[in-house]
Amino acid sequence: MPLELVTLRCRQDNYAYLLHGDEGTVLIDAPEAAPVLRDLQARDWGLSAILLTHHHGDHVDGVAELVRETGAMVIGAAADAHRLPPLDLRITPGEPLEALGEPVEIIDVPGHTVGHVAFHFPQSGYAFTADSLMALGCGRLFEGTAAMMWDSLSRLNALPADTLICSGHDYCAGNGAFALSVDPGNQALRDRLAAVQEARQPCAPATLALERDTNPFLRVAALRAPLGMENAPDAEVFARLRSMKDAF
Repeated sequence: MPLELVTLRCRQDNYAYLLHGDEGTVLIDAPEAAPVLRDLQARDWGLSAILLTHHHGDHVDGVAELVRETGAMVIGAAADAHRLPPLDLRITPGEPLEALGEPVEIIDVPGHTVGHVAFHFPQSGYAFTADSLMALGCGRLFEGTAAMMWDSLSRLNALPADTLICSGHDYCAGNGAFALSVDPGNQALRDRLAAVQEARQPCAPATLALERDTNPFLRVAALRAPLGMENAPDAEVFARLRSMKDAF
């Protein structure tokens, strides 16, 4: 059985995620402490570890209070240790990691920031991608380049199709509007947005298969011709889409 997954809405549009199993509970990213502590108390769960994807405040601001209240250890990228909260375990992409009795794949996903990592739990089928691959979109290129982000998305796109992509924000409205503007004939996209609106629910998490069908940043092959870039490499098509989204 997969680990139990709880999606927590934090701040205005952030997500944090709790994973729970027989060996305890871990948190992926900590935008703020209060919603996490409330949920832990309601479920009578402790917190053993916090896994951090990147250094931005809207993903780490709750760490200090959560550590004080729960004693959880903090795990994050060694390359970004100088700008993350104090780390108990420094990790490197590609090295082995285990959490809650499951192996965890640490994936290097620079672009949004240069030290961004994603966490893939292959046994449970979850990938915590934060601000790299997002629901119907991808993160802005604050520190990295378009080529970096395209390589990062390509690594994530190589995961199994049924992997549940757990991203860091609810940007469904803006991402969906942009996706429709560049891919208006995509019925799967229209169906996804209609279902989200009808259910009045966020559009994350979602399977990688659904992202492949509806996320313009994973559909560069289909959008190459509409953009007039028939002979352009994938990375250039992605860069055009990212610049269009920035100006949208």
